[in-house]
Amino acid sequence: MAMDVIDYFIYGDDMQFVEIELDPGEAAIGEAGSMMYMEEGIEMTTVFGDASADQGGFFGKLVGAGKRLITGESMFTTVYTHNGQGKKRVAFAAPYTGKIIPFDLTKYGGTMICQKDAFLCAAKGVSLGIAFQKKIGTGFFGGEGFIMQKLDGDGMAFAHSGGMVIERQLAAGETLRVDTGCVVAYTPSVDFDIQFVGGVKTALFGGEGLFFAVLRGPGTLWLQSLPFARLASRIFAAAPVSKGGGGKGGEEGSVLGGVIGGVFGGD
Repeated sequence: MAMDVIDYFIYGDDMQFVEIELDPGEAAIGEAGSMMYMEEGIEMTTVFGDASADQGGFFGKLVGAGKRLITGESMFTTVYTHNGQGKKRVAFAAPYTGKIIPFDLTKYGGTMICQKDAFLCAAKGVSLGIAFQKKIGTGFFGGEGFIMQKLDGDGMAFAHSGGMVIERQLAAGETLRVDTGCVVAYTPSVDFDIQFVGGVKTALFGGEGLFFAVLRGPGTLWLQSLPFARLASRIFAAAPVSKGGGGKGGEEGSVLGGVIGGVFGGD
């Protein structure tokens, strides 16, 4: 399916949104609930699965919806089509503080691997699929890194990261160890694996969890400074204790470290 060529502009600093400019007949797809505004002449249609599966019949739509459900997204995608005259604009807002990353898939061989909830919007025709990690250790211990999204196509796609984002180029054989939740996206040439942090004391009390994501070049990767799970865990830990759960004393990282820390903290 041919991709629509779209123009865009990203506004804001910490709470960003992307405005996409459409010519007559062009369309963009957005994650459910991400639309901020759209101008007159743009029609909004909700489809089952992703818009790239429209020509595959019901089975194609069902497969597309299943892939999106597994990766943590809604089974439905919203398509914004410009059926009027002149140029019209539609905007998509990030769900929490962070940065929007634009990917021109033609520059990365037509494929990008992203964390499972990173997708925000794209040119119509970009396909959203699943990228399973093949190594068994990654499957058992990878956390956020086990099931990831695969964006395929030759158009623009936009992903969202938490906090600040950094782009890193890895040379052939160069290795970087990263907290599993801090990986936003990487090119398919990057090898992804999981590594135990080290000694028992470090694992239990280091506060960084039991495993690192190990990324080996060549390729390009994008890292975020504030994974949403880390932000949510801090808010949950700071919340007053109630009958419904939550409350002070929760820790990110190791489960045992959090429990033992809560004991010493008097909770």
